[in-house]
Amino acid sequence: MESLGKFPDSFLAEIAGQPDALRRAAAAVSASAASLAQVARAAASRPRVVLTGMGASHFAGYGPVTRLAGDGIAALHVDAAELLHFRERVLGADSLVVITSQSGESAEPVALAERLRARVTSDRPFVLTVTNGLGNDLAALADVALDTRAGEERGPSTGTFGASLVVLAAVADAMAAGARGSAVTALSSDAETGAERAAVAAEALLTPTPADVAVRLADRYASRPVVVTLGRGAARAASEMGALVLKEAARFPAEALEAAQFRHGPLELAGDGLGAFVVATEPETERLDASLAHDLARLRAAVTLITRSDGDGGVEEDENRALRRISVGRQHRVAAAAVAVIPMQLLAWRLSVQRGFDPTDLRVAAKVTTRE
Repeated sequence: MESLGKFPDSFLAEIAGQPDALRRAAAAVSASAASLAQVARAAASRPRVVLTGMGASHFAGYGPVTRLAGDGIAALHVDAAELLHFRERVLGADSLVVITSQSGESAEPVALAERLRARVTSDRPFVLTVTNGLGNDLAALADVALDTRAGEERGPSTGTFGASLVVLAAVADAMAAGARGSAVTALSSDAETGAERAAVAAEALLTPTPADVAVRLADRYASRPVVVTLGRGAARAASEMGALVLKEAARFPAEALEAAQFRHGPLELAGDGLGAFVVATEPETERLDASLAHDLARLRAAVTLITRSDGDGGVEEDENRALRRISVGRQHRVAAAAVAVIPMQLLAWRLSVQRGFDPTDLRVAAKVTTRE
């Protein structure tokens, strides 16, 4: 985490510390070559992949499930509570289950892993866990446990989310290679390159200072009673996480929706009472999502369009200030959300300050949810 010396609170310091968290996660991947090779071998003999978690850890799964499905791999993305109580029987010996939990102590992921571990060996899926550190209950139940090395975090998920994306990007690449029968090569180099690209783009979005960027965002959104965060495919990791952090840090009732679904009814929300973030980082639908952003701006919504471009990333605004475009650069499909979510995190921090909340002091919920 960044020193508090130049930041007013630990949440803003943690937002600013994300580039370093991404780099630490890449180092964790480099140290896990043998484990990733084991994951690739497991994927070669298990045709079904299921990604799961809760909260931010579950949202991180949108990237790898999209990446794997694009390679023709039968990948599912189901939260751990649904698997635990309603869909456990789809997980058989032919399944590879990826459970992400930043703490490794969340109630539903641990209960699911315990139930799977209790099965007879012939009916037990291969379980891979991704956690921040390995000294936790979930990692102890895994066939392979990977560490994100995100470090200590007091506020809503920031660096832990981004670090999990870096590790999951390497996991998805390893599983894709295993399913094709290809050798697992250069994963460490790819992870380091991808994480560094994301870290540089994150640093660009946090310039000149995170607080200055946050104030400009709040000027656009604070007067809008409704905020929606929209994305598709892997970009939903950022849009879902953005809405979550606005609710958790600022107690602001933001809603995340799949971008295409927004035209099917919720479009009626468009107008001068609406603020929107449109995460258009998926190449297949970037043009469609940009068109939605421009339509919302014409309808007087305040819109931030988060998209790709060549270079390291940056910010530009249209002449009437209705639409602001933020570029995250060309990122790995899975890791892109680590950069795309930053404007929403900064808005959440600024709104929390304006509304008199301490983002690290949860009044009802808890940093780690240990009961259902």
